[in-house]
Amino acid sequence: MAPPGISYANEAAENRPQPPLARREPVETILHGDRRLDHYAWLKQKENAEVTTYLEAENAYAEAVMAPTQAFQDELYVEMLARIQQTDMSVPYRLRGYLYFTATEQGKQYPVRCRKLDHLGALDEVLLDLNKLAEGHSFLGLGAFEVSRDNQLLAYALDTTGFRQYRLHIKNLLSGATFPESMERVTSVAWAADNRTLFYTVEDPTTKRSYRLYRHIAGSSPLADVLIYEEPDERFRLSIDSSRSGAFLFLVSESHTTSETRFLPARESFGEFQLIAPREVDHEYFVDHHPNPLARENRGANPDDVGGFFVIRTNSGGRTYRLVTAPVSKPGRENWREIVPNRPDVMLAGADVLRSHIVLTEREGGLPYLRVIDLSLSVADALAGSRRIAFSEPAYNASLGENPEFDTGTVRYNYESLVTPRSVFDYDLQTQTSTVRKQQAVLGGYDSAKYICERLHAQASDGTRIPISLVRRRDVLLDGSAPLLLYGYGSYGYSMAVSFSSNRVSLLDRGLIYAIAHIRGGGELGKPWHDAGRMRQKRNTFTDFIDAAEHLIAEGYTAPERLIIEGGSAGGLLMGAVTNMRPELFHAVVSHVPFVDVINTMLDTSLPLTVGEFEEWGNPRVAEDYFYMKTYCPYTNLEAKSYPAMLVKTGLNDSQVMYWEPAKYVAKLRTLKTDGSVLLLKTNMGAGHGGASGRYDYLREIALDYAFILNQLGIDK
Repeated sequence: MAPPGISYANEAAENRPQPPLARREPVETILHGDRRLDHYAWLKQKENAEVTTYLEAENAYAEAVMAPTQAFQDELYVEMLARIQQTDMSVPYRLRGYLYFTATEQGKQYPVRCRKLDHLGALDEVLLDLNKLAEGHSFLGLGAFEVSRDNQLLAYALDTTGFRQYRLHIKNLLSGATFPESMERVTSVAWAADNRTLFYTVEDPTTKRSYRLYRHIAGSSPLADVLIYEEPDERFRLSIDSSRSGAFLFLVSESHTTSETRFLPARESFGEFQLIAPREVDHEYFVDHHPNPLARENRGANPDDVGGFFVIRTNSGGRTYRLVTAPVSKPGRENWREIVPNRPDVMLAGADVLRSHIVLTEREGGLPYLRVIDLSLSVADALAGSRRIAFSEPAYNASLGENPEFDTGTVRYNYESLVTPRSVFDYDLQTQTSTVRKQQAVLGGYDSAKYICERLHAQASDGTRIPISLVRRRDVLLDGSAPLLLYGYGSYGYSMAVSFSSNRVSLLDRGLIYAIAHIRGGGELGKPWHDAGRMRQKRNTFTDFIDAAEHLIAEGYTAPERLIIEGGSAGGLLMGAVTNMRPELFHAVVSHVPFVDVINTMLDTSLPLTVGEFEEWGNPRVAEDYFYMKTYCPYTNLEAKSYPAMLVKTGLNDSQVMYWEPAKYVAKLRTLKTDGSVLLLKTNMGAGHGGASGRYDYLREIALDYAFILNQLGIDK
């Protein structure tokens, strides 16, 4: 007998697992004269036991279907674990006389956060043992981690559910005692210079929008905390941070398209935040500080300005940003002086200010670069005297590492590619040379020479060139016979990092090719690339992915019956959209926490993120936005036809894509699909958007994904 609310596709077929079928309860919506029926809206009732029963029935079905692969999953898990240096330590970074690092120990799920004095023979000091803090919890996430300027107090925030809701604690690092107070729903923190005043932002309990800034005195009751600022516009979220120079605190209010910054001298704990430049539609700017008068000859500035100068990255001169400075005493836009001009083909993605240099993070041609500007030289034409750190592989990821010290002679950066393990470098600012501090250990005899990393370009229907990063074994034949896993995201202006994974070797060594489609909607080619794949241009994201898949097939890298696709969150929306549009093009799909119920979610302004994301997807209460969304919304566009095999994964405590989106999607698809391909829904009942938090538990989840992929390809060892 099936539980209430659930039936089974064919309860008479006892020789094989049967999927549960959720009950149908139609809810009618009419908007802009358009009628929609949602038969599975009841799955939003998280506290309803019937919902839990359904999710557990889907889990049981997934486990039964995957049971024949259990030994293979175990094999994959052991294989991937064997490549990992389980007892390990990160490269320490310097901050105010200490070396900070994380350590992992074999058999323990979480790292330990440590430090030691920066001199020979100093003893390690444990700041946070996350393994101990995780006791009694199925999940643990670390949010804020900020040490006071006198090195004596630590503000840290923990999430124990996966809902990304963090509770803030303060620890006395001299005594080891934790203060009695704690603050809920904290999103960011910053210490004032007096080492006892802590500023923190909190999120709305319903929408999870970070909207209030409070001032707290360490050791006092949170009931006495003072509300400093509240952001009234529901599109905007707050964060608090400090300049690397230590002189200022910055309160940033930003939406997906607009930002503004307020500043407070760090020594003025009870002062008022002042506005740098008021928000303007589509103007984004981000601020750091330098105490000296940079580019004096270019600004005609007063060298005696005691506050120094703000260094501002702004898109006021073009969507790909430029760099300007302004005196602290007169920071308004009328006093901004340009030091790095806008370059339409180069995205200025970051500007890190040190005492002697500024390090720019740039993106050009879809690849990241690091550029170093020497402030001892004239910066009237900063680019002319600058230099890029050189990278040679055709596709890679390079990013700045931990660089909290303002007065430093080296810059730390990270480098990796699809074949080169993650590497930590220190770049000497005087000699202009890089030194490898550490490269990720890959045990078991990994040899990068056996693999080849490539950069391809597909042509979209409108002529746009779509970058594709790819890795394969050198002995894989390009005759269409190879299986290929194609990954995509393409939203929010996020760039898909071309990163190394020792786990991926388990796929590569079984003959799979792995590729990333850098589609529009992402940030690989800068802000214009994002603009071309959002709002009423969102369909470019999906057609780019299809064009990338067809290019790989045309070039002999794979064939439709050997092509697996994967994406998560907004990338799960991508999976749903392209399988509705071209189901015959893909053999199987792995979809993580997929955002597939676009219209219903964007109509519900009580949900986390919704209002702020009107600038990414549009507002369905606007008719033009609604009907455009309707052309691609995966849940809305499911229909009776054949679909690829699918593994759909979610977390019960997901705060970004609620569990019911994938649950509704799978429930509806079960009633429509006309094929015999497997459709699985796997819900982690104790985690959120990122899946399991423990490193061993997470590796088990990857083993399941890989077993599903390989099983669909007929590879069972």
